[in-house]
Amino acid sequence: MREQGWLTERFEENRPRLRGVAYRMLGSLSEAEDAVQEAWLRLSRVDTDTIENLGGWLTTVVSRVCLDMLRGRQMRRERLGGEQLPEPRAERGEGADPEGEAMLADSVGIALLVILGTLSPAERLAFVLHDLFDLQFDEIGSILGRSPAAAKQLASRARRRVRGAPAPPEPGRPRQREVVEAFLRAVRAGDLEGLLAILDPDAVLRIDGATRMAGGAPDAADTVKEISGASTWAPQLLAMTRGMRFTPFVQPAVIDGVVGLIVAPHGTLSRAVTFALDNDRVTRIEVIGDPVRLRELEIAVL
Repeated sequence: MREQGWLTERFEENRPRLRGVAYRMLGSLSEAEDAVQEAWLRLSRVDTDTIENLGGWLTTVVSRVCLDMLRGRQMRRERLGGEQLPEPRAERGEGADPEGEAMLADSVGIALLVILGTLSPAERLAFVLHDLFDLQFDEIGSILGRSPAAAKQLASRARRRVRGAPAPPEPGRPRQREVVEAFLRAVRAGDLEGLLAILDPDAVLRIDGATRMAGGAPDAADTVKEISGASTWAPQLLAMTRGMRFTPFVQPAVIDGVVGLIVAPHGTLSRAVTFALDNDRVTRIEVIGDPVRLRELEIAVL
């Protein structure tokens, strides 16, 4: 009984790190908790006297469980039509922890989770374990069943995807970010005056049918809606976004080399908002929800 209590205490000491690894691997708090729980079940079935490094053993187990889950996702997508389907998400039912997931997502960075979702399972594991959790490539190679050199190559390839999406920073990017963040603050505060202050009077708002279908069932034949005149559409925009003002899943990111916004609940990209600026005023905003177009965007962390 005393040994079981000691084991439980040691496991709880490792739980935050294990959950961190699993969340970055899976992008879902409920699935991360499932992976951690599976590690506990496996630990309870082994002779702990044979484990020299409990923390390392648990990290290896959680990583392999996550790898299997990611590969399962990939196989389901391929079997059901592949890239037309979004990443699976945890259902928000009993036991869900939206607040915990929001805190984790905010600490990890939504843009990073979105990019991690584009990597292969092996690339994602190699990058997460090496770049985010400092594991050595011999350990990572052992988990993947590959050589340390192969694991290093996987991490390097993933790193280029994460950090090298757009070209080198443009001179105007800091100002772009200021304007986009001012836009986001005004929308979150419901501040019509502040929103109009950064919009050109003739600014155009363009929303595709996929975005509007999610928000309110438009005419199916009307795929794109474009409205001119900031004073015309700004109040409608504030009304449309009222329910998402305080979500942490809206975050600035570099989209095709220009600062914009992404909406990524639970790390799954659902919307992208792009901006065109002239003399520090927004002249055009496009809200993209079409999955095909979203996959074509190059998104990078700021």
